[in-house]
Amino acid sequence: MLKRFSVENFKGFKDKITFDIGSPSNYGFHSEIIEGGCITKGIIYGINGSGKSNLGLAIFDVILHLTEKQKLLQSYDFYLNMSGRKSFAEFEYTFIFDGHELVYRYSKTNVDAFREESLSIDGEEVIYYDFQAKDGFTSLEGSDTLNVSIKNESPISRVKYVNSNSILVDNVQNQVFKKFIDFVDRMLLFYSLDSRGYEGFMNGSEGIAEGIVNAGKVQDFQEFLKENDIDYSLYECEVDGRKAIYCHFDNKDADFFKIASTGTRSLALFYYWYIRMKKASFVFIDEFDAFYHFELSEAVQKRVNEISGVQVFTTTHNTDLMNNDLLRPDCYFLLKGNKIKALSERTAKELRQAHNLQKMYKAGAFNG
Repeated sequence: MLKRFSVENFKGFKDKITFDIGSPSNYGFHSEIIEGGCITKGIIYGINGSGKSNLGLAIFDVILHLTEKQKLLQSYDFYLNMSGRKSFAEFEYTFIFDGHELVYRYSKTNVDAFREESLSIDGEEVIYYDFQAKDGFTSLEGSDTLNVSIKNESPISRVKYVNSNSILVDNVQNQVFKKFIDFVDRMLLFYSLDSRGYEGFMNGSEGIAEGIVNAGKVQDFQEFLKENDIDYSLYECEVDGRKAIYCHFDNKDADFFKIASTGTRSLALFYYWYIRMKKASFVFIDEFDAFYHFELSEAVQKRVNEISGVQVFTTTHNTDLMNNDLLRPDCYFLLKGNKIKALSERTAKELRQAHNLQKMYKAGAFNG
């Protein structure tokens, strides 16, 4: 699980900002969304331009150099904060795996240019490399022979290099390292419209219809839509060599994606990723309900809440979701003034299950 993330001098974040999801409050309700001492479901609020999208890109910067999965490199233009005094951005991730803490730190001068990289497990630094001095080390058992070759001018991540070129001994430290690599490999970021793409988790540009058909989920998709008051008779077919989903009507059939509304197409995109989320580790959905009715937004969030073992965070402007029936005060985050804090941390008042969070938010109770 991701416990904490910090970034500084990246895009709109001139100063260091920390997203802490490893310090949940002691609430007696919705305890199922706390796993391993970490919050697994959360909603992030913030006015336009506050940095919600950039926070997602910052968290997913790690997949750019540690994985071979899908990358949205065009979204990383203007990588450094344009008002910052530093010539590099700094990232720090803290993870918890079976009670062991892994901290991964690095700095970059650009999206593909490292300055420094470090990885520690339970307080012991096991990989370090200074890309300017071209010197570093690894102490993971089984990576000993790499200490000579690691000291070269290759620009690639040394963590990735060690993972790809070592036969690590099966011990607790190396198991934690492998769990970290696996976690990053299964991270997923996607946007509410398919035209904006996705990052991490897999590769390719599979169409939504094709993906649903290939998963054998057309009828399940029909039931999913029906649960949300969208009633179509769907069937799969092949058109011009491509798999498609069609709607059956009394007089004529039609391609689902040609007759569906913007909101329904957005819901189809969510479903495409939803049936894959159980295999993910960390999911970030930017403005997930931009085209939903408020009741649909709540229904989708409830679906997300039911996925165990996966951390899922969404961004929205919809304050109707800000209620204790859906989540808890420590799972609603407000991004404001280069700080992101849970509602429970933004007030001195002791929040209880009976409190109307939306009403308090609109009254300015969480401006602290």
